[in-house]
Amino acid sequence: MTPPVPPPPPPPRGPPAGRGKDELIEAQKQVIGILFEVVKRLQANSDLDMEYLQMVSAGNAGRDRARLDEILSRRRENAEVAGRLLEKLEA
Repeated sequence: MTPPVPPPPPPPRGPPAGRGKDELIEAQKQVIGILFEVVKRLQANSDLDMEYLQMVSAGNAGRDRARLDEILSRRRENAEVAGRLLEKLEA
């Protein structure tokens, strides 16, 4: 008679509880940081929009052309950065 075969050990349950929780907290912090930066960039664009519209509606577009160009440039940069950050969240 052959001795009985012991049952296999239970499969591992994943990372230790502390390490997995720490990784989750770190990932959440990164997501919050990215979202904060996106909101900050979008708010800056909103402020720039307001300034641009005030200048144009006051008839200062001709005199302040350099400032209008700067506003448009900063808006474009903010939008590009916000887009890249949102793409990073998708990955």
